[in-house]
Amino acid sequence: MNGWLWAASGLTAALLPLLVVAVRRPALDGLVALEVAGTLSSVALLLLSQGTNRQAFADLAVALGLLSFIGAVAFLRFLEPAS
Repeated sequence: MNGWLWAASGLTAALLPLLVVAVRRPALDGLVALEVAGTLSSVALLLLSQGTNRQAFADLAVALGLLSFIGAVAFLRFLEPAS
């Protein structure tokens, strides 16, 4: 394993606390945790792409980043909890 794959593994492990926050906290706090998780996942996929020399992972990272943002906007627009 090279440094790129080690960094991707570390970022993937950092997703577990965000999952706990997303499940146990109120909806808006969970949304913030999911946004951070989407960003970490995108960066982890980019690191995985660099470590394995496969362009498909980079394309997937770009799509994940875009869909994560669109999902958050849709949540805030249509499913916004009463504050």
